[in-house]
Amino acid sequence: MQSTYSKNDVTLLLKDITGMVQPLETKQREHLIQKGTHYCEMLPSEYRPSEKYIDTYQTSLESYAKPTAKAVCQVSEKIYMLKGKNAVIVSLARAGIPIGILIKHYLDKKYNICVPHYSISIIRGRGIDTNAIDYILARHKGKNIQFVDGWIGKGAIQNELREAIKAYPQINADLAVLADPANITDLCGTHEDILIPSSCLNCTVSGLISRTFLRDDIISPSDFHGAAFYPQFTTEDVSYQFIKTIENHFDFSTKATDMSRGELGITEVKNIASHFGITDINFVKPGIGEATRVLLRRVPWKLLVAQNCQNDPLLKHILRLAVEKNVPTEIYPLQNYKVCGIIKNMADV
Repeated sequence: MQSTYSKNDVTLLLKDITGMVQPLETKQREHLIQKGTHYCEMLPSEYRPSEKYIDTYQTSLESYAKPTAKAVCQVSEKIYMLKGKNAVIVSLARAGIPIGILIKHYLDKKYNICVPHYSISIIRGRGIDTNAIDYILARHKGKNIQFVDGWIGKGAIQNELREAIKAYPQINADLAVLADPANITDLCGTHEDILIPSSCLNCTVSGLISRTFLRDDIISPSDFHGAAFYPQFTTEDVSYQFIKTIENHFDFSTKATDMSRGELGITEVKNIASHFGITDINFVKPGIGEATRVLLRRVPWKLLVAQNCQNDPLLKHILRLAVEKNVPTEIYPLQNYKVCGIIKNMADV
């Protein structure tokens, strides 16, 4: 699999499908998804941000590198406490890849250990790439595997992972993330809904690779799940700028600490769905990371902003996107999250 990441930083267990699948525009893809086509059977056209949005991203990166780094240090310490020097990082492509690299770099610099890092695909409703899991298990003990992602929205991927790993009792299915405002796991850097700057962009902060792909005419039973490489974005690639900026704020005196959890985020998600008459909670995307994805990759209906966050600098990039895409914002009494994106029901269009 081609990418702009160093092979020393990550082994991408993905089939390169560059040029084999025509990316679809957002509205066309959204219509197909809501008519029953699985999102993994298509590739979205990558959103090319405006200059104003890129400026907002750079400001966000500078402003929030330190809290992101603090979360990386915290979750890295928890992983080391659980897995020790034999840890094997398995990040979930693609949002988990830069986080996996940061954790790998932290453990290397603090504990002088070279932690293997693989990235594999997991797809909601389709499960994990078992060929990739089998590949890793042929080289490492299952008990040493630690799954890593960027954040938890409402917990759908964690649930998918738990179900998929039932076939592998030697592997622990707990997902390590930087931010868990859904209050699902202790294996996180924070339970706050923080801005992780890498959530602001698509492929240009993820090694120029697409989200993962799975369709029978392209991916055979013996293949890894697929992804495409986007060389046309080479001049805009900031994958390592992100990683290096966060690393500059590593605090190697960090100790793993227990964090109190609040109410489960899924309760709030269900309340939001009920309030707006939404029957499918997959249309409700809570948290900064998930709401950003809605604006970048889906057709948004509305953006909910917490009452006390109307002027929060954490949300500048999201509010910028909302303006550019003419998405209405509404102040809403969110508790776990600072913001929540809601996908438009295309049947109403």
